[in-house]
Amino acid sequence: MKSIRLRAALTAACLTLSLTIPALAAPESAAAAQEAAQVVNALGIMVGDSGGMNLSRQVTRAEFVTMAIKATPGGEQVGQAATSPYPDVPRNHWASGYVEAGVAAGLISGYSDGTFRPSSPINLAEGVTIVLQLLGYGPSDFSGSYPTGQLAMYRSLKLDRGVTVSAASSPLTRQDAMYLFYNMMTAKNKGGTVYLETLGHSLNGAGEIDLVALINNAMEGPVVARGDWQSSIPFSISGSTVYRGGKSSSLSSIRNDDIIYWNRSMNTLWVYSDRVTGTIQALEPTSSHPTSVTVAGRTCKIETSSAAYALSDLGEYDLGDTVTLLLGRDGAVAAVTGTASGGTAAVGSERIGVVTSIENSSYSDGKGGTYNARTVVVLATDGQTYRYENKTGMREGSLVRITVSDQSGGVTLRSLSSASLSGTVNASGTKVGTYSFAPGVEILDVSDEYGVRVYPARLAGVSLSGSMVKYYSLNGKGEIDRMILNDVTGDMYRYGLLTRMDSMGSGDINSYYSYEFDLGGVKGTISQTTIRYPVSVGGIRAKGSPESPEKLYALTSAKNGEIIGSRFEAGGKTYTLADNVVVYERKNGTYYLSTLARVQEDGFSLTGWYDKTDSSGGRLRVIVANED
Repeated sequence: MKSIRLRAALTAACLTLSLTIPALAAPESAAAAQEAAQVVNALGIMVGDSGGMNLSRQVTRAEFVTMAIKATPGGEQVGQAATSPYPDVPRNHWASGYVEAGVAAGLISGYSDGTFRPSSPINLAEGVTIVLQLLGYGPSDFSGSYPTGQLAMYRSLKLDRGVTVSAASSPLTRQDAMYLFYNMMTAKNKGGTVYLETLGHSLNGAGEIDLVALINNAMEGPVVARGDWQSSIPFSISGSTVYRGGKSSSLSSIRNDDIIYWNRSMNTLWVYSDRVTGTIQALEPTSSHPTSVTVAGRTCKIETSSAAYALSDLGEYDLGDTVTLLLGRDGAVAAVTGTASGGTAAVGSERIGVVTSIENSSYSDGKGGTYNARTVVVLATDGQTYRYENKTGMREGSLVRITVSDQSGGVTLRSLSSASLSGTVNASGTKVGTYSFAPGVEILDVSDEYGVRVYPARLAGVSLSGSMVKYYSLNGKGEIDRMILNDVTGDMYRYGLLTRMDSMGSGDINSYYSYEFDLGGVKGTISQTTIRYPVSVGGIRAKGSPESPEKLYALTSAKNGEIIGSRFEAGGKTYTLADNVVVYERKNGTYYLSTLARVQEDGFSLTGWYDKTDSSGGRLRVIVANED
């Protein structure tokens, strides 16, 4: 029985907000402003409106104390004041609760005439003093007259990064306030704790704010897009920013049974539409309290209590039932649909893929017992591996379409005929020949049982012809929505060096061979085999695990050259570097794994190896640096 190995090519999706960022004082960049805005938004400290964040406007006393209270643990729970805290801050004032809380915490006070002056601008000294109080510092911690000591500590704690004003009496803008609270998150309080940690969040290993984790933690939901789902979201979504599948989108793109998360302060929705359809094969750790479910060979964590209930022995689905799992963040199950107990049929699911192996697997008979059945293992164009019961008709290498009946919810597998395609992918990776790639196109590159999902940009400039395309399909607009390639990119292989090869005996029949290699830092040996692989000492590629590869192939030497940006230039030719190019240093006959940054320093001569030319889908895969 073959095992399935899939090396998934992942593309990081950036989370961005549509913010109005004015010109920034050096050395702060637009990227820094974007991150600062995302952080204070995700924490609920500072929000915008339909016009954006209004960062160039001066910040008022009422606004600043509101931000300060929201920057404290539980600060978002503050409601309207019970009584009017000041004559000019009546109970029905939008900030009455925050003004009351700020005064009670000793962060701010009113004026001697009994007023608070909520609309007056707050100056640098006042804002800095409030932030230092949040960090646990009081009057006894400062030397000199006010505000000299406060401003000195403000600078020593690096709270001034990005703040444009320097004079104590200068009014703060909303941009200045944004940076002040953003900088506070990575500052340590008087007790030595990073302030962000007091809010229940943490920094990453580099001591930076983990923006992805922060936004994930700030997400609420999920809700399933069914019926009046908008009423489940506690704010008007008419002007919301929408991300669907990690890309900027719109409310009109949301479809029935999509999974939606939201954040009110960011005025943002995140929408997911991945789903898995098939037979429930396992519920772990128990069917009475499942935390994960296996459907069609894919095991998914269960995210919501409603999905866990539906799949438990108290709910409507059981082992052997055909269901569709609606997946949210991280591929976790947010909801379940199916045909059990007269429910709605699991519709709208279709997969295209390649049969990579045939297995015998155990299935539930729905009566407490099990039976064994022939199972096909399918590597689909979405890059996932699925397993389906199928009695006849499928062989390894078969192209297959997996559909779900609109009526019964049953899964049907049908063989597909090959559909070849010739043409060159344009430089922007948006078209091949006369066909455009559809948004979200799924492209799978396979070689036997190995495969990798690739994205259109990876194919830019590649000339496809003959058997290089095994299958493609078009959507209603005539765009390519799925494509299966035949070993075009080579990205499913492992790359490295053959460091030694020995042969023993004489003649083809009596000869034995031994190989020593290093694949991306993992060393391995194939000893005394009768197989003579077509390799020699130098760059190689391998199928299978790096510890025990199934086969070795030689790479072509690009000879000595230099790295220029993302390319390797040698002998008048240029080669695009692979995203995961393997770099070694050779010292005293021994190879050590290294990095591109290090070997570009003076003192090294570089030799490269590639698998194929760029126009054929290849890349420069291996670089060896020798000390001059």
